[in-house]
Amino acid sequence: MAASEGGLQSVGDLVDNFIDSEAMVVCVERFKALPGGAEMIEQRYPPFQPDLAALEALPEGSLGRAYAGMIRKLNYDPDFFRPRDTSSEALWLTQRIATTHDLHHVIGGFNTQSAGESGVLAITATQIGFPAYVLINTLACFRAFRFAPANLAGVSRSIAFGNRIGLEAKPLVLQRWEEAWEKPLHQWRQELGVHSAEGEAFGAVY
Repeated sequence: MAASEGGLQSVGDLVDNFIDSEAMVVCVERFKALPGGAEMIEQRYPPFQPDLAALEALPEGSLGRAYAGMIRKLNYDPDFFRPRDTSSEALWLTQRIATTHDLHHVIGGFNTQSAGESGVLAITATQIGFPAYVLINTLACFRAFRFAPANLAGVSRSIAFGNRIGLEAKPLVLQRWEEAWEKPLHQWRQELGVHSAEGEAFGAVY
């Protein structure tokens, strides 16, 4: 991470490196133990493939409109996700987590700077122990401590905020966002028990 500045290619490689690991086996079991998790993974819930044009046409304040606005504003490619075979449980769960990552920024109210990224990763790391996210946040703390001590407080606070969401909210990885894009963002947060990071130094309004 330090050598590559956390580029998408290196993160994708790190994520894939854990697919056949013991830590991923435990992660999959934690996911399947959640209400509805086993069913979702067994049926290989369809890939996350949002239609940005359709989402932009939804009402202001809806989850879909907020997500599309974030992708457009930051000039992200919504289809940049690394394609993966989803035949195994670990591969399907990895792809689901990777493709819905940016949506978690919107739900949690985290920005896309380094501290905000750590906060978002902390949610899934806490809720199901997704191994790559656990390691990335461990490295983020070490990197700040060793090379940028002034940033450690911000990174630590963001991770703690994400941990809190992970402990208090319903599992984000279980949500079938595609089936309720039109639902207001504030309603999603209320129903999930998510206390947004908006207003924090690592927060953002979407």
